[in-house]
Amino acid sequence: MNNNDVKEFLKELLDTLHSMDYIKSQEVPNIDLYMDQVTTFMDTQLENVKRHPEDKVLTKTMINNYAKNNLLPPPEKKKYSKDHVLTLLFIYYFKSILSINDIKSVLNPITDKYFGKKDGFDMEAVYNEVFNLENEESKKFLKDVGKKYMIATDTYKDFPEEDREFLQRFSFICLLSYDVYLKKMLIEKTIDQINAKREASSDSDKKKKKDKNKK
Repeated sequence: MNNNDVKEFLKELLDTLHSMDYIKSQEVPNIDLYMDQVTTFMDTQLENVKRHPEDKVLTKTMINNYAKNNLLPPPEKKKYSKDHVLTLLFIYYFKSILSINDIKSVLNPITDKYFGKKDGFDMEAVYNEVFNLENEESKKFLKDVGKKYMIATDTYKDFPEEDREFLQRFSFICLLSYDVYLKKMLIEKTIDQINAKREASSDSDKKKKKDKNKK
């Protein structure tokens, strides 16, 4: 792979990043939606992130499972609010790397405190705070991936030429995979710390209540 290949790769990556732009909160309807409308909205808005055209971003079964597993607050009269959609977006982005239990550990404290609130400290504010960082993070991501791609193109130089391109792409996949692996480990460690702190706080509250009842 030569410099032209690298430039072409980075151009394609930049185009991909632009096409995968996240859903802005102002694009989410301010009216309550039925389940069919929610799935249609998500499928349309996230069309560009599908790996295959026939893939479904969100289905009725998924929504029902999220509600059953206490990931998503129940709808009101079979209608889903803007906060429901924002919560589903968080779930969508988390589910490719985190288990249901880990997503619950991260999201439940957020929905418990901010879901349905209207005082400015609400689900929309939480969503915006995170995704307003997207533009700057995309630039850093592009530089980092470009660097990894350059490193990968410098591997397997002594291998047969007919095998080299595939092996260099394999090297690139390994570099990216290791990066994802380390970040996943860090995320899980942070979640474990959150859970441990929550359990310690709960045990402390139970002890105080028990001591109070003894008096």
